[in-house]
Amino acid sequence: MKVFVATDMEGISGISTFAQCGRDPDLYQKEGRPLLMADLHALVEGLLEGGATDIVISDGHASGCNFMPQLMHPGARYFTGTERPRPASGLDETFDCAVLFGYHAMNGTETGMLHHTQSSLAESKYWYGGIESGEIVQSALVIGHFGVPVVMVTGDVACCEEARHFLGDEIVTVAVKEGWSRQCGVLIAPEKAHEMLREGATECLQRIDACKPFKMDFPLAGKMVIQTPEYAEKRGEKLGKKIDDNTWEATFDSPLDIYKF
Repeated sequence: MKVFVATDMEGISGISTFAQCGRDPDLYQKEGRPLLMADLHALVEGLLEGGATDIVISDGHASGCNFMPQLMHPGARYFTGTERPRPASGLDETFDCAVLFGYHAMNGTETGMLHHTQSSLAESKYWYGGIESGEIVQSALVIGHFGVPVVMVTGDVACCEEARHFLGDEIVTVAVKEGWSRQCGVLIAPEKAHEMLREGATECLQRIDACKPFKMDFPLAGKMVIQTPEYAEKRGEKLGKKIDDNTWEATFDSPLDIYKF
């Protein structure tokens, strides 16, 4: 049984500030990265107990160089590094299921701890087919392109609610904290969170048949709004067409195109 794990950092247990996720290099090295690896260790243990035979974990936060090799669980393989050839590199049609691990709610979610979509500095927001969406939808779309269902999402309470809204109640969600504002909330001790992650990982592999790959109809209309003026001014023209000072629109032929926007 092959499992693909897409990772982020904002939804990891013990993390409550952007400083831990990289804005403060010292906190990132001493707290953020070790907390990420400890949560992943618990996930791998649960997946192995649930019957996984091949686990590939993709390093998805920021530049994609967050993993600490000395803390890698030997029961998984780790896809990391920069200059990746395509979205969800390492994923293909041979995987049985996928996990979105350490994710967060979309930009503007009031109770979403560390909420954003792609860039909290640019305050970017995205719509696909007229539906406002965050990174959960973006990742699930790319994963669904390969015919692979998402069976588990972890993060804070708002993240898990968003995941069930888009992906259905059949998925397993594990909320390791509850946001009260963007950088404030109630944390569960990592030790307890690890128990929850292990249990959720074991359970999610029993739900593969109930979960379907996430799909949207293509060609797909997309819209992006960058709310921070200085970031909007710096943006060059890529796939999208500029509508006004803050807004770009595009039409995508494939889920693999959405990150060109």
